[in-house]
Amino acid sequence: CFTTTTLLTINHVSAAAAAGVFVFGDSIFDAGNNNYINTTSLDQSNFPPYGQTYFGFPTGRFSDGRIIPDFICEHASLPLIPPYLDPMSHAFFHIGANFASAGAGALLQTFQGSVISLQTQLRYHKRVEKVLRKMYGNTKANTILSKAVYLFSIGSNDYTSPYLITNSTHFNSSYSNAHLVRIVIGNLTTTIKDLHHRGARKFGFLNLGPLGCSPGLRIILNPPNDSGGCVQSASLLATMHNKALAKSLKRLAKQLHGFRYSLYDFHHNLNQRLKHPSRYGYKQGKTACCGTGRFRGTFSCGGKRPVKEYWVCENPKEYVFWDSYHLTERVHKQMAHQMWNQQPTTGTSNLKTLFQSP
Repeated sequence: CFTTTTLLTINHVSAAAAAGVFVFGDSIFDAGNNNYINTTSLDQSNFPPYGQTYFGFPTGRFSDGRIIPDFICEHASLPLIPPYLDPMSHAFFHIGANFASAGAGALLQTFQGSVISLQTQLRYHKRVEKVLRKMYGNTKANTILSKAVYLFSIGSNDYTSPYLITNSTHFNSSYSNAHLVRIVIGNLTTTIKDLHHRGARKFGFLNLGPLGCSPGLRIILNPPNDSGGCVQSASLLATMHNKALAKSLKRLAKQLHGFRYSLYDFHHNLNQRLKHPSRYGYKQGKTACCGTGRFRGTFSCGGKRPVKEYWVCENPKEYVFWDSYHLTERVHKQMAHQMWNQQPTTGTSNLKTLFQSP
């Protein structure tokens, strides 16, 4: 997804002058790390028609083109950050790294063995830190780490995996809803504190979307609801998580010296596009562009997964969802623009301010 031209471009991005970006999370942010691990096709997208809109070939991004971190890099005048596991990624460490892995959660047991957990992503960041200190010395490395913005999209898989594994609207978990949310938020908080201890100061977060409204979860409603009902129990978990996340970030801002953050309301902004697609330039908010079955909710895009049959729309720009669970490039572009420019609430910043501040 990057070329010799891109590699030449990064030589002009000064390690001391530009704020870089370190990316943690799941398929919303994965730039292709799962291409390099032993996993299943359910957690990979390195086959057509993924990538068709922008790259013209699959990169491992779960979209028809670019994803949110790509557009954030564009706003920040940075080249696209490759996946950390790409052999060329070391050339980009002074401007960031992308550790995100499709299927990952804040819980170690979420799709364990098939994804790169948040805990492992944190270990990867520690390796990058060691490389930076070796390459630039402690003073410049500290500057790189403190000026960078740390982006997070994590938690969806912790709450949706029980539904996907059982193919049922019944939430089958050993934890109560409230206890599960506390553990997920606790693990995320631990990661944030670790990064802060090692120099991170600027953070950007997505809260969780209306999880029960993806085409992939809509189709497990029993009896089938062709009017497009959502799995309310899954969406309730997202709402609980989002409230706890907002409270946790406010506490961290008081506890951690220099901690600054942006919180994007992914839930509200996606929900609006699902309920009123035409307001945002879409023709379809419930049915995916690529897949099969009702709402094209069967996760078969590309024909490389257990269900081989799939259908792909002619114009992804008309759709909110690209496949059964993931969004089109057009949505990613709109959301990244909002994240960059949004009016901050009390105690928060937008990404533009975080990237441009010392």
